[in-house]
Amino acid sequence: MTTDPATGPTNPQAQDDLWHEYVAQLRSRLETPFEAQWARFAQIFARRRPEDGPPLAWRPSPERLERANLSQFMRELGLDDYAELHAWSVADRALFWERAVARLGIVLAQRPERWMASSDAEHPQWLAGARLNCVDSCFKAAARKVAIVTGREGTSALDSTTYGELESLVNRVSNGLRALGLREGDGIALYMPMTLECVAAYLGVVKAGCRVISIADSFSAAEVKRRLEIGGARCVVTVSGYVRGGKILDLHDKVCQAEAPRAVVIPGAGEPRLRSGDLVWDDFLGEVDTFDSVLSDPYATTNVLFSSGTTADPKAIPWTHLTAIKCAMDGHFHQDIHDDDVVAWPTNIGWMMGPWLIYATLINDAALALYEGLPSGAGFTGFVRDTGVTVLGTVPSLVRVWRAAGAVPAGSWDGVRTFSSTGEPSNQEDYLWLMSRSGYQAPVIEYCGGTEIGGGYITGTVVQPAAPATFTTAALGLDFVILDEADHPVEEGAEGELFLIPPSIGLSETLLNKNHEEVYYSGCPVGPAGAVLRRHGDQMVRLHKGYFKAHGRADDTMNLGGIKVSSLELERVLDSHPAVYESAAVAVQPGGEGADKLVVFAVVNRQAEAEALSAELDSLLAAELNPLFKIHDLRIREQLPRTASNKLMRRELRREYSKD
Repeated sequence: MTTDPATGPTNPQAQDDLWHEYVAQLRSRLETPFEAQWARFAQIFARRRPEDGPPLAWRPSPERLERANLSQFMRELGLDDYAELHAWSVADRALFWERAVARLGIVLAQRPERWMASSDAEHPQWLAGARLNCVDSCFKAAARKVAIVTGREGTSALDSTTYGELESLVNRVSNGLRALGLREGDGIALYMPMTLECVAAYLGVVKAGCRVISIADSFSAAEVKRRLEIGGARCVVTVSGYVRGGKILDLHDKVCQAEAPRAVVIPGAGEPRLRSGDLVWDDFLGEVDTFDSVLSDPYATTNVLFSSGTTADPKAIPWTHLTAIKCAMDGHFHQDIHDDDVVAWPTNIGWMMGPWLIYATLINDAALALYEGLPSGAGFTGFVRDTGVTVLGTVPSLVRVWRAAGAVPAGSWDGVRTFSSTGEPSNQEDYLWLMSRSGYQAPVIEYCGGTEIGGGYITGTVVQPAAPATFTTAALGLDFVILDEADHPVEEGAEGELFLIPPSIGLSETLLNKNHEEVYYSGCPVGPAGAVLRRHGDQMVRLHKGYFKAHGRADDTMNLGGIKVSSLELERVLDSHPAVYESAAVAVQPGGEGADKLVVFAVVNRQAEAEALSAELDSLLAAELNPLFKIHDLRIREQLPRTASNKLMRRELRREYSKD
């Protein structure tokens, strides 16, 4: 081994060993500034070559390996390593899911006649002949065990709810729906923050055989109205208002503006002006706290979620009882959730990670930590510490805010044993900082998927070494291929478009308002060995040594603050401004990594000053779409590039911007 004192060793194993020796020393020197830790990391790995693979900032201890759910599962199957396990899970998908269902303890009122009844990759007919209600699988834990711990912005007080108390509240919700005349298959919208009442309402709707229509609480009244109409909502459960960042958000007022059907209003900040037919939460809840779950075919719709497509209307994606199994499986094996864990993930019932969090936590008999308020400040970070959170999910933009604000002192999250991240591409420095908050005891499990997957397609595990901002594996039971522009699998070190290799439990098979085959399968190339491929649209780099790195979207969809939105949706709003003749919205990643940033190219029909116009367009996006959507840069042009068939060339604009 050769070592340069100024730059570190050249041997990759020596580099990894030297870093882990440094980390062991750091655990007794928490006062070491992260800037010094990052400088040491950069020095140790300065001579790391791409073919050596990314720097391994974390590797599992023998104790972690012994306890991991994946390790236990491999021992049950007689397999020696994770690569063997994943290969088996896709070689015999029906048997994998049968074993996963058994390990998760999924409650089946009637067992399936066949676990996968069709060889059709698009329509495999999972659990054919089974009858179940996925909510029953959320209440296997002892009634006295804590199910939910809640906290609120502006107070350090914490409240605990047991599994028995939660189940009683869920049953009262189901009885309340029946008293309103709502029946199986009816749509009930949830437009509220993630609270105890939100979880109870979600599970109560599904238990009653109805459909949850999930709407993010950041949406404007116009966007709420569109989703209520697409989902066919007959009722809305909301809050009068709640405090976030010191401001009162009046959700019931937006419900009224959206001309929504009758609302069940949970008291909170502000006084609701109830319309005729509206009622308050306590009056809605049934007095009886028992309810027999409505049993269904596995494919019965339990939840309608929305994801931006390529038109002005969002795709309406139905989740089923099967989707809950996918959520729980990912949580069990990839986030390594155990029954003694406390799981927190700042999210919303309108985004897939809200329902995912409910199923992944409760089906695994763990405790759910919910914080009502802004997750970027000291209130939330203290909540994580005080509730003993052991599994913490996040998004890269939130990590950057925590770091910039100094909101997480070194060692304050030493109880966290697993971080997980989704929503947008991350960067190495921020995620090394995140790991440092636990004293490098917790890896970051990068986790990428989609609403139409019910979880992740690419992820990490706690039985493999972790390199910040990279993935290590396809999710169990699912596989993918990365293709170049000639539809050939990419070599190590190359980038391409990722396609899924179905089938898997969790993958959508229908859309409510679009042609599912056209959206996901039409025009896809043929995969290796003639495999059917499913379009997903992410750009992915196949790194060396089995690692992967996300490079954003291959199509005209982007993630802004972890929220997927199409260019067309943004342009529809931008073009409504009187000064804008036409616009093009593209996503860029400054520096080549990290979260998507919104860059707008605009042709204006009158003289306009870019800074002032950008502020006006920000306000317009906030009012019409989402206040989280912010313009990173506005470029005014005389014309936009188009093909001979008049198609807007957004990729050319992205390339042009990256060269500036």
